Amino acid sequence: RLEMRNFGVKVSVIEPGYFKTMITNVQDLERNFFSVWEKLPEETRTSYGEDYLKQFVASLKVMEKGYNTDLSLVTNCMEHALTSVHPRARYAVGWDAKLLYIPLSYLPSALTDTL
Repeated sequence: RLEMRNFGVKVSVIEPGYFKTMITNVQDLERNFFSVWEKLPEETRTSYGEDYLKQFVASLKVMEKGYNTDLSLVTNCMEHALTSVHPRARYAVGWDAKLLYIPLSYLPSALTDTL
């Protein structure tokens, strides 16, 4: 973002939280993860253990319940960034981005790692 400023280009970073999209479709993600898992070398699968994969997919299913379905929140920020005379440097979109990720970014790494 800062490097482009020297060329007269304004860059805004849009940081959405979790939204329900094709990218976050848990069934597709689960199928892809298991497909990749099957292609991994046995040594890698043993290192992680199958429980790791199952717990990861289970956590995705829990997170899915909190996905925001109102994509206009993101597109409104995109529109503002593109059409505003003075766009913001950063746009945090969604309750999770504003209430979780921004505050976490100000905490010491050791604490955020624990959380």
